[in-house]
This record gives sequence, C-alpha cells and structure tokens, in this order.
Amino acid sequence: MAEICFELFNNQLVQQLVGEADANLRLIEKMLNVEILSFGNQITVRGAQSDVDSAKTAIEILYNKASKGIEVGEQEVKAAVRMSGDAKSDDERQNMTDIVLKTKKRYIYPRSATQAKYIQEMMKNELVFGLGPAGTGKTYLAVALAVSMMLEGSIDKIILSRPAVEAGENLGFLPGDLKEKVDPYLRPLYDALYEMLPAEQVDKKLALGEIEIAPLAFMRGRTLSNSFVILDEAQNTTPMQMKMFLTRLGENSRMVVNGDLSQVDLPHGVISGLRDALNTLRNVDNISSVTFTSADVVRHGLVAKIVQAYEEKSKREPNEYEK
Repeated sequence: MAEICFELFNNQLVQQLVGEADANLRLIEKMLNVEILSFGNQITVRGAQSDVDSAKTAIEILYNKASKGIEVGEQEVKAAVRMSGDAKSDDERQNMTDIVLKTKKRYIYPRSATQAKYIQEMMKNELVFGLGPAGTGKTYLAVALAVSMMLEGSIDKIILSRPAVEAGENLGFLPGDLKEKVDPYLRPLYDALYEMLPAEQVDKKLALGEIEIAPLAFMRGRTLSNSFVILDEAQNTTPMQMKMFLTRLGENSRMVVNGDLSQVDLPHGVISGLRDALNTLRNVDNISSVTFTSADVVRHGLVAKIVQAYEEKSKREPNEYEK
C-alpha cells in the first residue's frame, strides 16, 4: 500500500476539481481502485503505487484544466484518468494538458495521448493522415483546429469534404437536387461546426464561402491556398481521387485526411486511395500519420468495447477487411 500527499494552491480551483459532494474524486477512486481524501487544498491518495501515481497525475490534469476555465465533469475526469496512464513523463503530461483549442462556443482539448499527438502533428505538418475507428475524435479535432486557426486569422478558409460513396448507395437513386443528395453524407461535418460556432456565424461563413462543405468530386481542378482542408472517410476514395485531392494543396494551407481502413465501402477489388497514399507517401517529408485504436474512443463506453471486439476479430481473420 502506497500513500502520497500533495497540495494544490488555489482553493477555488480545488472546489471545481473535486466536484459536488466530491463526485469527481469518487469517480477517480472507482476507476483506479484508490482511496482519495480531500482536506481544503490538500489531497491524499492511497492504494497500489502505480494507481496512486496515476490518480495524482489525473488530479493534476484536472487542476490544470480548471485553471484554464474548463468546467470539470464526468467526461473530463474519464479523459484525465485515461491520459494519466498514457503520460510517460512530467513533460509529456504537461504537453498533453497544455493543448486547448478555443472556439466561439467551447474549449476543446485532447482526451487521450493519441489525440494530443494528433493535434500536435496537425499543428506542425502540412499533411496529416488520421487513421482509426469511429468515435476517436479524428474529424472533430481537425475541425476544431481549423476553426481555431480561422478565428486567429491564420487561415482564410475551411474546406471540408467527403467522398459520397457509403454503404453501397448511389447518389443517382436518391431524391432531390444535388445539394439534397449530398447533404446527408456531409451532415457530420455540419454537426461539428455547429458545436464550435454560433449557428448564425456558421450560416454566414457558408454563404460567404469562408467555410465550404462539398463532395470530393468538387475539388477537381482547384488550388486551395490559405486554407485548412479536411477529407473525411478517405478510405472510400480511389487512388486517382486521392491523388487529385492531395495535389490541390496550395500556399499557406494544410490538409488532414481521415479514414478507417476497416470500413471500406468501395466495390470489392477496388483499392482504397487511403491505403495507396499511405504506401506511396511513407518516405515523403512534412507528412505525418497518427493511428488511433479502440482505447481512444471517446463516445459511449459501449462503443469502445464494440470497436475493440471488431479489432480483435480482424486480427484473427485479417483478410476479412482487406479490399
């Protein structure tokens, strides 16, 4: 049994951190199998050494978030516990907790070490591939960084795109005009924007062309300068479509290409443009790729278990998801 006592200096922040009736501390106790005592701004943690260390790190992460004005609730606590196990050093923990993206409606921050690395890579590199299952925040964080950079004046335009090929459906058989046909495919991108900016600002920027949401085919023949360009569901591109998209990159722009190679909806035998690009560009400078796993899923806890089950199945039957 190990015990550690430490002091946090701002009583008001400590109150925010511990939560009503110490609810946040109770959640940390449950998740890490430790005992936590709080007296004013003094915290005592007891348990197995590794669990005590993780609990202290989680509490420090939450204190840091509270100091930045972030409201500490259940999701923040779960993220802090997850990140406490990921942090290999004080410097790495500090790097993860220092990342906060400011949008008009909320602060957005990484909830895992992989998410922190992803944001850092997007900040550093002109082209980043985000790989992994749904629910890991790939597109959401990319949109958050794009919105943050636009508000700072670093870019003039945000372009969000997806290939309109999903679940074997064909746009030609769907009712309505072209916009009505493609909007359902692009809905997740709209949803992310409306979570970060007031609706009237989103609508105004869409009308002015400062934010553009369009199917991949609309990118052909363009050069995208002073822009943050995001391609979602990239596993559903062909190699030629991917080449076309990547060569749109213009001055003072950056691209983020996201996809899940276990969820390819292309016809059988068609090579995924995402897989082809990763192979073709693996030795090119200023390009980075970040791979998420089920451990990074930040949706409902059951989603993480579902993703993990499919990951385990794909390891047992590796050819099933190959296209």
